[in-house]
Amino acid sequence: MEIEGSNTMQQQLEGYHRNTLYLLSAICMIFMTMVLAIQPIFLRTVLGIDADGAGTVNATVQTVTEVADLLFVGYLGYLSDRYGRVPVVIYGFLFAAVGALMIPSSLEIGVWLGMSGLTIFYLMRIIMSLGTAAVWPQLAALAGDFSDQKGRAGMMANAAFMMSFGATLVYAVIMQIPQHAGLMATMYLVAAVALLGAWFANRSLIDVAKKLDDVKIPWKKVKKLVKEDARLRLTFASAFSSRNDMVLIGLFLMLWFVYFADIHGLTQEEAVAQGGLLIGSIGAMILLTIPLWGWFIQQFGRLPAIVLSMSLSGMGFVSMWFVVNPFQWEIYIPAMLIAAGQAGTLLSPQVLTIDLAPDEMRGSVLGAFNTVGGIGMILFVQIGGFLFDYFGPYAPFVFTGIGNLAIMLYAFSVMQRCEEPIPPRRQDPAVEYDF
Repeated sequence: MEIEGSNTMQQQLEGYHRNTLYLLSAICMIFMTMVLAIQPIFLRTVLGIDADGAGTVNATVQTVTEVADLLFVGYLGYLSDRYGRVPVVIYGFLFAAVGALMIPSSLEIGVWLGMSGLTIFYLMRIIMSLGTAAVWPQLAALAGDFSDQKGRAGMMANAAFMMSFGATLVYAVIMQIPQHAGLMATMYLVAAVALLGAWFANRSLIDVAKKLDDVKIPWKKVKKLVKEDARLRLTFASAFSSRNDMVLIGLFLMLWFVYFADIHGLTQEEAVAQGGLLIGSIGAMILLTIPLWGWFIQQFGRLPAIVLSMSLSGMGFVSMWFVVNPFQWEIYIPAMLIAAGQAGTLLSPQVLTIDLAPDEMRGSVLGAFNTVGGIGMILFVQIGGFLFDYFGPYAPFVFTGIGNLAIMLYAFSVMQRCEEPIPPRRQDPAVEYDF
């Protein structure tokens, strides 16, 4: 049955379907990264958030959006199993575009509704985040749908490469726009990106996975899978610890540059440009290492990749302790170490999760996986905001690094108990695995 289903899938798929998936991965990440990168300067220059509470306010915005995502991301995964990934992706992009179009007018809308501009900003960020929460998990599920176990690491590495390319493009190029065309023009560009994603998804994406017949969300089956498989418990723990890594890099590094600009005699726009170059360099390093991680995962296994990537990322984050001035070149040393491990921390747990998820439950399992990652995001980002304000801008990174190193030790213990290569997926989620 597995071979027959695979052959049917290959007959439906064309090269441009895979290319559309890669393109949408880049577009989705461009949107998400632009929102995150613009947030600190918008809050400071438009809404007037001062430096004393900047870390807490920015972290709280992220936390509020993650809480909203937690309420829906699992259900959206189920909807994609039940009705298809493509409709969820299209409506997700459109929903995100609505929030992006309204957010530049937060102050004016607030005056009209008798609310503060910051409150409107929160609401629009929730709308945008819910839109992207509908998109990026389904793109990962589609990568699993479009591939078999042998080629999955390579295909997901390609998608991850395009996502990293999108993030790098934002920080290296697009974040230079505010100092030339202004902040508002850049913010309206965010909405245009989301609309472009909806158009491409509607035009050139297809569903190939078998649809789930169960009208109820299969939470009990997902729970049983995780309970019985130590490898799934590890991937969920990895999501909890490392899902927040790119958010921390984008949010707290940009905060560090924006709110320390005055001390070093730079304008806000100049600081944003320099911060963008650093984060763009991190993205460039991730781009270079993604093909290596895809090769490593295919050659040596998912579990060794989790161990190695968590150790590199963890050491890089902890090394931020030694950075005093973000405008000096020394910050690039820990930043490049973080980047070297970053792709592996995101790619290898997700590949392993898709390998172990039954085909008809892939969206639901990934929904649970992303829900756990969202909980970790809330914890690490909110605590990171507090640490940023009360201990220093290096503190959120050190805290995250400790978490990643702890997961590295756990992954090593699981690797000692579980064998590679991974056996074929079981179609019955109730079957126990052999350990």
